[in-house]
Amino acid sequence: MIYDIRHVTTYSYESPVSFARCTLRLEPKSGEGQELISHNVEIRPRPADRHARRDFFGTLTESVVIEAAHRNLRIDSRSRVSVSRNPPPRDAFSPPWETIRDIAFEATSLGPSSPVGYVFASPLVPVLRPVSAFAAMSFAPGAGILAGAVDLMHRIRTEFRYDPKATVISTPLNEVFDKRHGVCQDFAHVMIAGLRGLGLPAAYVSGYLRTIPPPGQPRLQGADATHAWVSLWCGLELGWVGLDPTNDLLVANDHIVLAVGRDFSDVSPVDGIIVGSPKQKLGVAVDVLLVE
Repeated sequence: MIYDIRHVTTYSYESPVSFARCTLRLEPKSGEGQELISHNVEIRPRPADRHARRDFFGTLTESVVIEAAHRNLRIDSRSRVSVSRNPPPRDAFSPPWETIRDIAFEATSLGPSSPVGYVFASPLVPVLRPVSAFAAMSFAPGAGILAGAVDLMHRIRTEFRYDPKATVISTPLNEVFDKRHGVCQDFAHVMIAGLRGLGLPAAYVSGYLRTIPPPGQPRLQGADATHAWVSLWCGLELGWVGLDPTNDLLVANDHIVLAVGRDFSDVSPVDGIIVGSPKQKLGVAVDVLLVE
């Protein structure tokens, strides 16, 4: 499948901003069933400086400096991506989760794809006893890691309510877990915290969902915006498997990967600092169109 993606971020300021420094992570990744065909970002007002680099996780990270006074900032990202994935069946055989836990801790590499980098707490995903206990209910002794993860994903989908007004990105994980309300970022963080609480390697994935569902299927929650899900290392044979707890899906061709990290703080599409205005209004619009 080939997708055209447009991701427009706008900031409107109460008073003129004299200086802005932004970090952009807007280029979709290539690899693991996905290939970037083209990508371009247009910024208004025009930046005084733009510098791109690859971060530790392999994400193209662009630093942008704007020195012209402005009351509106527009970041217009356009990409074309080819996606072809074959996820394992939900009931596929997989090694016992305890085996995967032990192998992950014995990893000799500290590179971005090494599972050991995703078993510990991270800035937005603390390991909490109640969340670990919640996850443990899906992992009976000797159970296959994929079966346990699919069950945990399903329980989050059924026991938590999608509510865009319930949280912001700074809402603590324990509050999200107690309320059982939130959005895709919250559900991904909860699932990652539970898996890491059991010693299992779980990464945070940001990306997009196709806008138009297949015929006869309901619209997916999180479309027309950036989305988030979980990538779980299931051993050398299965590798990293994507799980979407917001929609109770194994990740396949409807998901387009933007960036991978430990939690949202590693993959935020746009962040930065400004000088000049005490208040701002943020707007985000995403279109994901199937080309062929």
